[in-house]
Amino acid sequence: MNSSHHFIHRFRHSSSNQEDMANEEEESPTELNTINSSGGFLIISPDKLSLKYTGAGQHGHDVGAAQSDKPAPFKRHAYYFEIYVKDGGVKGRVAIGFTTDNFKTGRHPGWELNTCGYHGEDGLIYLGKRQGEAFGPSYTTGDTVGAGINYDSQEFFFTVNGTLVGTVSKYIKGPLFPTVAVHSQNEEVAVNFGQEKFAFDIKGYEASERSKQQIAIEKTSIPPKLNPRLVKNYLLHFGYEETFHAFNLATKSTVPPNYVPQEDGTDVKDTTYALNERKILRQLIGKGEIDAALAKLRDCYPPLVQDDKSEVCFLLHCQKFIELVRIGALEEAVKYGRVELAKFIGLNVYQDIVEDCFALLVYERPQESNVGYFLEASQREVVADAVNAAILSTNPKHKDRLYSYLETLLRQLMACCLELRLLNDGQGVSLSLNRLLKNNSCKRIKKTD
Repeated sequence: MNSSHHFIHRFRHSSSNQEDMANEEEESPTELNTINSSGGFLIISPDKLSLKYTGAGQHGHDVGAAQSDKPAPFKRHAYYFEIYVKDGGVKGRVAIGFTTDNFKTGRHPGWELNTCGYHGEDGLIYLGKRQGEAFGPSYTTGDTVGAGINYDSQEFFFTVNGTLVGTVSKYIKGPLFPTVAVHSQNEEVAVNFGQEKFAFDIKGYEASERSKQQIAIEKTSIPPKLNPRLVKNYLLHFGYEETFHAFNLATKSTVPPNYVPQEDGTDVKDTTYALNERKILRQLIGKGEIDAALAKLRDCYPPLVQDDKSEVCFLLHCQKFIELVRIGALEEAVKYGRVELAKFIGLNVYQDIVEDCFALLVYERPQESNVGYFLEASQREVVADAVNAAILSTNPKHKDRLYSYLETLLRQLMACCLELRLLNDGQGVSLSLNRLLKNNSCKRIKKTD
């Protein structure tokens, strides 16, 4: 079975408490950058959250502009910040927008290439050139203006006094810095990077945008019988025989379990291969009866356990060790580890898992430790899936079929989403099926409350 250590990777990372690396907490802007600012034309307050123009405002290169201390985080649906115009000054030449790290701070955002700015004097939007485009209302003293990036739609959006003004295409690549500018005497603005409540409901905006995506997805036409067939194929592929029969009854299907027409690519022929044995082994592993599972494999599929350093044998021995720790049989676990797990020490693909398994012995309450995920039910599922795949690999007609049709579709979905994120410089929230299913479950629960 050419799994490329698929199940080893899952066993190592199957904890429900482990967060996707792509969704790590990012640093966000918290203040204005006093170094990269046109200091000769403005004064930035000691708290670095407001700026006031001190120049004459006679030329296009004496703008008082300042960037944020950090670029806008991008591993999310959207980023947003606001300014409050304390004083519109003599001419009201306030601007808000986004710029790159090589921005010339003596200029307005939007006037230079790779910058975008919404200007208060005329309500125009400037997109990398001195000619502005009609966009929204002008703004001045007492107004709150916001600028944001919608990473899903790849658009900039702007608000005035809590109301969305409009959007423009996000044509700029790379990290972008929230930027504000003033350009006439006495102009003064305060910046809100989220330390205070926004005038604009950014959470509501994000929810509305996700809802639009969901509506578009739900409008996609799907053959009416495709979903049940995919589910049935999935259940048979993993040996959930009782669940398959229950689902079959619930959907009132008359299609026999070992045949579905192939016109939509979802036939389940031969998915019933060794169904009874796979079902029994899944049940044994699910209950933590690893010795019984090994005995069943030796009896029914001896070639699968002949190589005692195979992936399947490794996972079963690890799970046996974990089960001993689970019941507190630590002395027996040590003996078992010295005999069975010691064989895998020195093999790079297994080394870290072996070390983490032995680490369970160190903790008085191992389930609360950083390796406590080994004691979760999800680990048993990984082992059961590995054994199930190994048995399916003995089917001469479909020995390379590692995934069910449903999993194949989901993997294609993940690949497409990854490719889309790469095209967008890795921006936006990465697709997490666990998070998606959890959110949908919560929505269904709320509807039934």
